[in-house]
Amino acid sequence: MFKKKPTASEVDGVQYRRAKLWQIICYACNGLVGMSVYSLIGMASYSASIGYGITTAAVGIILTCSRILDGITDPLLAFVYDRVNTKFGKLRILMVAGFLIEALALYGMFTGFSSKGLGLPVFALLYIVYIIGYTITNMTAQTIPAIMTNDPRQRPTIGVWTTAFNYLVPMAMSMIFNVVLLPKCGGTYNQAFLSAACNMTLLAAGIGTALVCLGVSAYDKPETFVGTKKSEPLKMSDIVEVLKHNKPLQCYIASNASDKLAQQVASQAIINTLFNGILIGNMGLATILTVISMVPSIFFAAFGAKYVGKHGSKNGIVTWTYVSMTITAALVLFFIFGDPTQIGVMGSPSMILYVVLTLLQNGSNMCITTSNTSYMADAIDFELDRSGRYIPAVISGTYSLVDKLITSFAAVIATGAVALLGYTTTMPQPTDPCTSAIFWMTLSLKFGLPLIGWVITLVAMRECPLTKEEMVNVQKRIAEKKAAAQSEFYKEQLQ
Repeated sequence: MFKKKPTASEVDGVQYRRAKLWQIICYACNGLVGMSVYSLIGMASYSASIGYGITTAAVGIILTCSRILDGITDPLLAFVYDRVNTKFGKLRILMVAGFLIEALALYGMFTGFSSKGLGLPVFALLYIVYIIGYTITNMTAQTIPAIMTNDPRQRPTIGVWTTAFNYLVPMAMSMIFNVVLLPKCGGTYNQAFLSAACNMTLLAAGIGTALVCLGVSAYDKPETFVGTKKSEPLKMSDIVEVLKHNKPLQCYIASNASDKLAQQVASQAIINTLFNGILIGNMGLATILTVISMVPSIFFAAFGAKYVGKHGSKNGIVTWTYVSMTITAALVLFFIFGDPTQIGVMGSPSMILYVVLTLLQNGSNMCITTSNTSYMADAIDFELDRSGRYIPAVISGTYSLVDKLITSFAAVIATGAVALLGYTTTMPQPTDPCTSAIFWMTLSLKFGLPLIGWVITLVAMRECPLTKEEMVNVQKRIAEKKAAAQSEFYKEQLQ
């Protein structure tokens, strides 16, 4: 007979809590919310130009300032999160409220007020309202994995499902936008296309919000948010104290923010137009090839989760970062010494090699994302062990503040780059010719920035103390402190 494999609780001597698979999948449907909106807001520069008559340079400034505001609102939400306690819970109320706010703002930005001659003030106001709604939804969602499970083998599983949704959703939205809607709207970005894209996005996000609320319903109760010390009202000094003393969080900020900046620059709609439409020369086929190379690579996430469960989140981030750097360097050489336009020829050797390299790159990136999801939950538990307070919104809010201050430059980098190429009053279109300047600028933004971000990741993770062995000790100390706190509570009740 086969011997049953011991659980993580039996191996580590810690009684871990675990979530059901359907609950994890429902939570991962948050990707329908975040990533569908992410796909749409990447076209904000087109909406600003087409619907509000705002110049390219002004668009970059608006999006950058808005991103900074987004970062400032993140830690402020921690105070709201700390105080929201209703009979319907905390998480579900915040998720629904955030979705409704961002949905109204996006509808106004892309459809309701667009092409009405209203100009910059209305666009900027709608973008600010969108930021408030997005912040509420995103920040609340970031706190959920640590609440659902603290099992070191199961946390990476949450990362697998969230990674799958976070990659599949923008892929599907990209297919719908560029392969279905764009040709129907004349093949260029116009008001009809923006309105159709907005309606599709809000439908997907609404379904995602409902599924997340279903998945977290069992955990959305007051006792879930109790720490190991007496609860006190949250203060601004708590946020400063966390940033100053939580070393794993500091390492994560440096690592993930640099990667995110590169990712957001590369994913801007105008950069995708440069890469797929101009360098490769076939926007529709290039989008399809991206999907083809993405779907199989999702299986890498499952392998990455097993690796993280065995070796720990930190080790997973470092290992897969090295792999991603190697594959990206190969892609750079492929574009420099090959003919990018041959990628757009169905069945050509260049197309096949491009798909294989992109598949491997996407797979290794998914393993990094899976590791990051697990690492953030570890950082929340590290803070509970360190300070005795269970403050997931403060951890995620503090991270998001610094992260968004850094990544706020994504839009201005992208719009500034295309402005240097001569697009000062218009945006790149897939039918534009490829010049030497466009070629090198696109490669720098698509591949150069990620390589720089990964170097920063490797340097930052050298200082991180959260090894797999240390996380077992963290969970043991938390269990002991909670037991002691509960015993003290019972003593007070008997007196």
